[in-house]
Amino acid sequence: MTWQLPPRPDWVRAVNAGEVLPLADEARLPLERDALLAEARATMGLDGRGADGFGDAGFLDPLAVLLSALEDEAELTMLGRWITRRFLLRLLEVRAQIVAYVREDPGVRDEEIHEPVFIVGAPRTGTTILHALLAHEPGTRVPEGWELLRPVPPPDPVSFPDEARVALADCELRRPALVVSGLDAIHEYGGRMYKECVSSMSFEFRSEEFTARYRVPSYVDWLARCDMSPAYEWHRLVLQILQRRYDGARWVLKSPVHLHSLPTLLGVYPDARVVFTHRDPLAVLGSVTSLISTLRYAHSDAVDFADVGLYHADLYSRSLERLVDLSESGALDEARIYHAHYAGFMADPLGTMATVADALQRPLTSETHDAIRAHLAAHPQGALGEHRYSFDDLGLDRAAERERFGRYQRHFGVQNEETQ
Repeated sequence: MTWQLPPRPDWVRAVNAGEVLPLADEARLPLERDALLAEARATMGLDGRGADGFGDAGFLDPLAVLLSALEDEAELTMLGRWITRRFLLRLLEVRAQIVAYVREDPGVRDEEIHEPVFIVGAPRTGTTILHALLAHEPGTRVPEGWELLRPVPPPDPVSFPDEARVALADCELRRPALVVSGLDAIHEYGGRMYKECVSSMSFEFRSEEFTARYRVPSYVDWLARCDMSPAYEWHRLVLQILQRRYDGARWVLKSPVHLHSLPTLLGVYPDARVVFTHRDPLAVLGSVTSLISTLRYAHSDAVDFADVGLYHADLYSRSLERLVDLSESGALDEARIYHAHYAGFMADPLGTMATVADALQRPLTSETHDAIRAHLAAHPQGALGEHRYSFDDLGLDRAAERERFGRYQRHFGVQNEETQ
């Protein structure tokens, strides 16, 4: 089997065994909604109870569903519980900061997010590198990790970045890679790295950030049925805050999660431009299962590789089928959409970038072309280690999955890849 449980440092084993007592004492506290709200409220110096200080109470139900799943299903290690508590408290505290900021500056809601570009595709289809390369266009705003984790107060272009918030974001984003060896070789995280939209949606607790980190089937079921509009409204609010001190921001954003909620995304951003990225789904499944399994192992010893693979096969077969439906029905404005293929990008990244930029009506200048070339040279594939994965590890039937994804591949001309 290609994917195996990655090694952990000795200090991680000691923490999980309960030998680091101050951390263990905190980790043992229950993941209970009212207790977490009270702790966040105490940290922020807020009065009240329930949703007081945190804005609209609509987040309380998803938070309760998530917390129940974390306690009953996620099988968190001691360190996993500690990391999770810190993560949840940061979301609540920053949510309170955002609510307070909007109360003081209600005009921020009038900020216009004009023609944002969304890079949308299944995970491991080239969305991350395309996102990073488009960031080199002059005037483009691509949110960094620290901005989406801690957007208040609005970043100041004169003193960008806020080094204190970068350090806080680095501490949080780098934790999984400190716990599990090899994560950076699959996907690197950091405070100054470009971040995907899912982090801003987590403030509403309607987010796949939780399903990526944890096995929480009851929350997965709830998330599949819920209205995602509140999450996208929070996404827009975060962008409005981030551009408050900037003139003419041209946002380039990305996340695979938008595949599952395209009508909602386009309802909130009707003038958006969308770049869909495409890759052989069987290669995607092997790669994303390796990533998510490694990420979950930072929080739990109970990682079932085949279960993770089956979950993503079901999830993306449904979403890619819906994408074909939307395409065939004419529901998508083809004038605002471009399709890019992973195979083409790997063969000719500069040529693919130029074609995407032209389609977005943002043709590359010679300076941008040189910056992209320099970025590619400075970030060669595999520089942080080899990512080895295989579809065969998933326990899925290759022929059946080929058939299941066949309509999608035929419609968008997606090539089969060799087994990796």
